[in-house]
Amino acid sequence: MNSLGIDKDPAQTRVVVAMSGGVDSSVTAALLHEQGYDVVGITLQLYDQGASTAKSKTCCAGQDIYDAKKVADERGFPHYVLNYESNFRESVIEDFADSYMRGETPIPCVKCNQSVKFEDLLKTARDLGADCMATGHYIKRDTDKDGRAALYRAHDHGKDQSYFLFATTQEQLDFLRFPLGGWDKARTRDEAKRLGLITADKPDSQDICFVPDGDYAKIVRRIRPEAEKPGDIVHIDGRTVGKHKGIIHYTIGQRKGLGIGGGISENNAPLYVIAIDPENAHVVVGPKEALAKKTILIKDCNWLFDTQTAPPNRPVRVKFRSVMQPIEAALSLDKDQNTAQITLAQAQYGIAAGQAAVCYDEDRILGGGWIIGAQ
Repeated sequence: MNSLGIDKDPAQTRVVVAMSGGVDSSVTAALLHEQGYDVVGITLQLYDQGASTAKSKTCCAGQDIYDAKKVADERGFPHYVLNYESNFRESVIEDFADSYMRGETPIPCVKCNQSVKFEDLLKTARDLGADCMATGHYIKRDTDKDGRAALYRAHDHGKDQSYFLFATTQEQLDFLRFPLGGWDKARTRDEAKRLGLITADKPDSQDICFVPDGDYAKIVRRIRPEAEKPGDIVHIDGRTVGKHKGIIHYTIGQRKGLGIGGGISENNAPLYVIAIDPENAHVVVGPKEALAKKTILIKDCNWLFDTQTAPPNRPVRVKFRSVMQPIEAALSLDKDQNTAQITLAQAQYGIAAGQAAVCYDEDRILGGGWIIGAQ
């Protein structure tokens, strides 16, 4: 077996590397090439190249495509750019806008991995005769005691990207490899410098690629002009306490920017967005304690363990935001296994529909689903 777990000589093992133009995927491709693998780099052009500049902190456009090609040319392996703008717009950007209009808080990076990178790109890799596809994600792939491919949190929990990859199917996981899963970012940058890569000091991606300025509402407004429908801000006790310019400007748990004066709550206690009612164009507000929920309802689940033997209320740890640490909970699968309930050991705040709930057994990723509600 070679280092990628394939029973071939590295020179006879074709690896397609998804290259975003950042340091992580550049190091992944360059290292595998250095180790003698038959590397082919692929970069997806996902949106207008003019949207990205040399100083941008996004991926997959303009300067990023140039950087990926430069790394491939300097290291001596082929590199291709595939135009997936129409796929990306339909599967990710329009879904993002529609999710906001439903009063949800979407995660487009998960949708991109799910519908573009790990579906369309994997098909291309197979068409190119690849034995596997590698990416620069910080997540670990290993085999369990039954010889089944499994996903685990990255060695560097601060860089762990497992939350964004929960929708990876078992079939996809069998074909994927994540060489950086056991590294921290400092080691990656050291390797980039050793290899002389132009991306060695490139900043990490920090924004949603098609929203580089952070103005989500502007994107939604452009795609769905009807999105800015004004309405009432309503207290959970039924009082109308203000007006808003569109529900797309609000998310569950939001405290600032509500535009509500004082004297509404006792002792002028701060108000938070408790719920969003798109049908009536209402933003519902209330005290922080009204945000506390103990049960998360999820749909469109993807599981990476033997669900047939899963007991009711299986102990797990769960994340319902990408930046949080997993917390104790219990998982109960519905009969169709496409929906489930997650009962939290302690009530939590700010659980928003449209986000993902991802379950873990220690560091192993069990899978998860999309949040449709909390109680």
